Amino acid sequence: MKNFKLIIVLVIVASLASCGDKRTPQMQYMPDMYESIPYNADAENGLKGNPVNSKPVAGTIPRGGHPAYDIADNNEGYEKAKADLKNPLELTEENLANGKSMYTIYCTSCHGKKGDGNGHLSKTEKFLGIPNYKDRDLTEGSIYHVLMHGKNLMGSHSSQLTYNERWQIVQYVEVLRADLLK
Repeated sequence: MKNFKLIIVLVIVASLASCGDKRTPQMQYMPDMYESIPYNADAENGLKGNPVNSKPVAGTIPRGGHPAYDIADNNEGYEKAKADLKNPLELTEENLANGKSMYTIYCTSCHGKKGDGNGHLSKTEKFLGIPNYKDRDLTEGSIYHVLMHGKNLMGSHSSQLTYNERWQIVQYVEVLRADLLK
């Protein structure tokens, strides 16, 4: 019983000792983890003289190893892409198969399986006026440009598709268009 009373007294004394004066700051190990130092990354010299938001060096290729798409998102850019842009991928069965797969995932809900504009969203009248590929003057450049930037109600698909997948969809859309024109 004596030991039990001694343990209770020690616990009470330890508890009171741990409740130190609140006005005196406690010791902190690595205080910068508790109180961060604000940096202005957009300042004239950036962080420690290294500009943070500077433009990349000319000719730099971004991650993924494909050149940046620098054609503007406007009517002039659309016409430039339509006239100048060519598909760098070889037309193979593998590319067409993957293009069909990606088309099925991202395009059929609006454009339909045949590219006739009769997808599910068109049939349920969620979106009206979805174009039929045979009614449009399409080139591989114009299709790629629309995948990159979107057009009218269609949004950009550049974030969902890789560089090669976009070009594979372009190849598949050209096949669908040729079938519609027969």
